[in-house]
Amino acid sequence: MIGVFHNSHDIRYRQPFGAVRCGQRVVLRLKVLYSKEPRVVYIRIWELEMYERKIYMNLAKADGETYIFEGEFIAPDTPGLLWYYFVIEYEHISYYYGNNANRSGGVGFLANYPPDSYQITVYNREFTTPNWFKDSIIYHIFVDRFYNGNEGGIIYRCKDGYMIHTDWFDIPNHRPDPDTGEIMCNDFFGGNLLGIIKKLSYLKELGISVIYLSPVFEAFSNHKYDTGDYKKIDPMFGDNELFRELCSEAKKLGIWVMLDGVFSHTGSDSVYFNKENRYNTVGAYNSTNSPYYRWYRFTDHPKRYDCWWGIDTLPNVDEMEPTYLDFIINNRDSVARYWINMGAKGWRLDVADELPDEFLKRFRNVVKEVDPDAVIIGEVWEDASNKMSYGMKREFIWGEELDGVMNYPLRTLILDFLLGEISAERFNQGIMSLYENYPKEVFYSNMNLIGSHDVARAKTILAGAPSERRLSRDEQAKYTLSEKQEILGTKRLKLASLFQMTLPGVPCIYYGDEAGLTGYRDPFNRRTYPWGREDKELIEWYRTIIAIRNKFDALKTGEFTPLYYKADVYGFMRSIVGGKDQFGQAREDGCVILFFNRSRHRGYDISIDLNNKGVDYIIDVLEGEEIELMEGMLHISLAPLTGKVYIDKALTF
Repeated sequence: MIGVFHNSHDIRYRQPFGAVRCGQRVVLRLKVLYSKEPRVVYIRIWELEMYERKIYMNLAKADGETYIFEGEFIAPDTPGLLWYYFVIEYEHISYYYGNNANRSGGVGFLANYPPDSYQITVYNREFTTPNWFKDSIIYHIFVDRFYNGNEGGIIYRCKDGYMIHTDWFDIPNHRPDPDTGEIMCNDFFGGNLLGIIKKLSYLKELGISVIYLSPVFEAFSNHKYDTGDYKKIDPMFGDNELFRELCSEAKKLGIWVMLDGVFSHTGSDSVYFNKENRYNTVGAYNSTNSPYYRWYRFTDHPKRYDCWWGIDTLPNVDEMEPTYLDFIINNRDSVARYWINMGAKGWRLDVADELPDEFLKRFRNVVKEVDPDAVIIGEVWEDASNKMSYGMKREFIWGEELDGVMNYPLRTLILDFLLGEISAERFNQGIMSLYENYPKEVFYSNMNLIGSHDVARAKTILAGAPSERRLSRDEQAKYTLSEKQEILGTKRLKLASLFQMTLPGVPCIYYGDEAGLTGYRDPFNRRTYPWGREDKELIEWYRTIIAIRNKFDALKTGEFTPLYYKADVYGFMRSIVGGKDQFGQAREDGCVILFFNRSRHRGYDISIDLNNKGVDYIIDVLEGEEIELMEGMLHISLAPLTGKVYIDKALTF
């Protein structure tokens, strides 16, 4: 019986590994095990998904009944995606070898019909992402719920129709307006920019280097995704000068500020639309002669217009309308330029898959013109390398748009692995698939999150709380974890956060996760930070693992190598050798080895061969124990729900 093998994750079969730059040479190899040499072997490849060609493979090595075939090609000069599989022909039969059923790359499968293809991402040869960002740790703040910095907790400059909580620890309102039946998102607790300034010392002690703010521009709602004025800080949060002060004071502590840009829609209650007539402007809703009328898509002015997901308070804009492009991007005082000049170090772009590629390219060019080291992160929930939206393959990470994306696929993998919903092998496949599909510049710049304002709190999920589908909204609001759930949720959260701090990418902590906050999805995941009621043990854990990440260069830009993925255990190594990382930065040599046991009840004894790794003694960082390797073997005992961090003895912590 014939045997065929190719592993796209192994440089012996695909070189180089992963995404490639335009014009780069690629070598593919295929092993055939059979009593007879194939008549012909070729690669069937689609370049930029537009045309197909065949690359005939040469016999590179023959040993008995083992044949190694090799083929090579040059990546196109235009960024895009390549797809390939192999065809093995004998006189009377043809075999096909392609991607596996999960389409995750790595080891494929043999078929007698055309299979799914392997992917190669081809990106702009000049593409780089800011090195400072790869070293960072992000803290995501939902501003109204973090801290009120005003004396006496005063809340000021409220609009008509607001509901103000007098108790900081109230549950956010989730009930619809009794008259309209709509969810108003009009309840406030009073968090503001001054509060963030006053808590900068806490963030610095935690080890944070980037603050990502939920939208801060004037808007009616508490979440501010219904922008009212792109060039004005919401009065409940402060003013433009206070924002400048926040950026300045944070910078003194080595902390940068990243803004949330919402450019696919505005608020209906805005300077530009003015449906509620709160602004002294002629909005698009008010008149077809409005200077903003062409920004929007009306089908029956003013009553019917295109909205974001059908929500009439969020009218969609035509992002490519010239006057809108000028306002957001092109003008000398455009929104993109204005806030970078005010001190912001970058943007997170809301619903990036609803922004045209051309808009994103122009946005990037202008932001990088103002500050080449500014960072641009997109909200993308899937693998951004092959994302389809509105019938088009998106170009997010081909080197001309985003520096990175919110890494929701990694979040899903971490939570599913810890909950026992996928195997360690499937977990590794998922990580390696992202590693393979993303340019390294992107893979190491992705925002690695386990919590955000759009998903249930990680601790609630990891504690085994009932599915949201089984609870009413009132039940979700009142739900509290049992003592056993608290213990389980905390243990699993420690493992999740350890993954977050040690896998490639930029860790992003959702405010309060480190303090033990729980809650289902919006608005219960947006509860106030529990000042005075924090889980101090959990905060100390976060401080420890953040310090580990900040200390060791290998955990920032070191190579990633899976070591072990069986049953409940996953292990990997991060390493730098030769005094430079893969991005050409001068770095400290060393390796960090991580192991995780997700089992609630079973311990594991694992032995790992570290011969040829240049390591003789290692230190268990969390336990402070020094371990001598016996004949290059590392013997590990993993108790249930624990993680281990080992470093070279040559390194210090």
